[in-house]
Amino acid sequence: MNEINYMTRDSESVLAAHLAAMQGRPLAQATRDRLAQAMLDWFTAGWSAIGMAGATALHRLAAASMPGQGPAPVFGGPSLQPLAAGFANAGIAHLREIDDAHRAAMLHPGVVAISPVIALAATQPLPMRRAADAIIAGYEVALRVGEVLGTRHAAGFHATATAGCVGAAAASAVALGLPQAQLHHAMGIAATQSAGLWQLVDDEAHESKSLHPAFAVRNGMMAAWAAQAGFPGARAFVTGRRGLYALLQGDGPLAALDGELDAPERLNTATIKAWPCCAQLFTPLDAAREIMDRHRPAPHEIESVDVTIFPHALKIAGVHWPSKAAETAFCLRYVMATLLLSGRLGIEDMETPDLHSPTLLALAERVRVATDDGFQQAFPRKRPARVTITMQDGRSFSSLRELRRGDPEDPFDWPQLQARMRAFVPAMTDAQAVRIADWCATFADASRDDEPCLPSPELFGR
Repeated sequence: MNEINYMTRDSESVLAAHLAAMQGRPLAQATRDRLAQAMLDWFTAGWSAIGMAGATALHRLAAASMPGQGPAPVFGGPSLQPLAAGFANAGIAHLREIDDAHRAAMLHPGVVAISPVIALAATQPLPMRRAADAIIAGYEVALRVGEVLGTRHAAGFHATATAGCVGAAAASAVALGLPQAQLHHAMGIAATQSAGLWQLVDDEAHESKSLHPAFAVRNGMMAAWAAQAGFPGARAFVTGRRGLYALLQGDGPLAALDGELDAPERLNTATIKAWPCCAQLFTPLDAAREIMDRHRPAPHEIESVDVTIFPHALKIAGVHWPSKAAETAFCLRYVMATLLLSGRLGIEDMETPDLHSPTLLALAERVRVATDDGFQQAFPRKRPARVTITMQDGRSFSSLRELRRGDPEDPFDWPQLQARMRAFVPAMTDAQAVRIADWCATFADASRDDEPCLPSPELFGR
């Protein structure tokens, strides 16, 4: 257990100073390129959910609770006021479970870092460089706080909703141009609004998971405006006696909050997701894909599929068999059987699953899932999983994966991300795909830093 010296430790002030200093230094080209990728991932996630019932519900909820038309674009719907747009876009971009993730922080940073900045950009002059600084700050804070809170916290709380709320406040504060002191206050105010229980999974309320980033962004934006208006925030919002670490079961390394400040921005450590499901299930799917590519096992000749995984995965993605589409992303047997049977796992498999298919059910019944405490020891820095496929003729194929496709160690390049966007959003036209990719790519071009950050509503599928 980490010990906190409540008399002398002031990590939050160091973090606030770090965020202020980041805005005044040149951005490395690698960080610019990675930011452009994060933007393309965010647009991919948002577009992929257009037309879903959940997106329609989020449009209605945002308009009803924060009424009035406005200038801020929303995926697949009319423009709204910034607070409503930030809320709606964060929720919509999380619906498909394809928005980016992070191993150590165990949260989805892009939806909470990007959504408020794009919403605020519609109502005030915001140069591309400040937008970049704001998004990078959102990633920095959400991921550092998430790493500090650790695995025990992530077992009971959705860190996208808790640490993500503080990240959204940091992103909003930088976008608003707040000075360092008010930036610190904004994060402290947001921390008092951090919430998001995994009990919704236990109670089969998976459809409401998208509300976690939506409320995190709403609360983060309000925290930044409150700080701008002069309201003070909790100073030791993480490390205080009644801060996030003490009260929300933190057990991660406290040094992550203000340590290694000379390291590359945390944005560079995020994962872009390869599969349209919960990220806890990626290494088993990657392992199965390796076996399929090497040995091409015929589905009807499979005797058994043994999956060994780290125990934490099943605390979040532990659905035995889905009863509705919203549960497919959290069911290892479903995604594994679908991949083995069809050779792919696409958006349509999650949106319109045939949960009563005799062939699919028969293969799923042969998928046996076990956990390994040794694998848990490597979590969250690694996500070990072993898949062993035994054939009816006695042959056996096995693969162990510790890292995921899309992790920083195995990243996508720009053409692959463009292809990924088209695969996850098949309804998108060539012209739409080019316009979105071109706009996202401006973040990688330093010569355009002074241009206004004003994405056209057409980029949002209007």
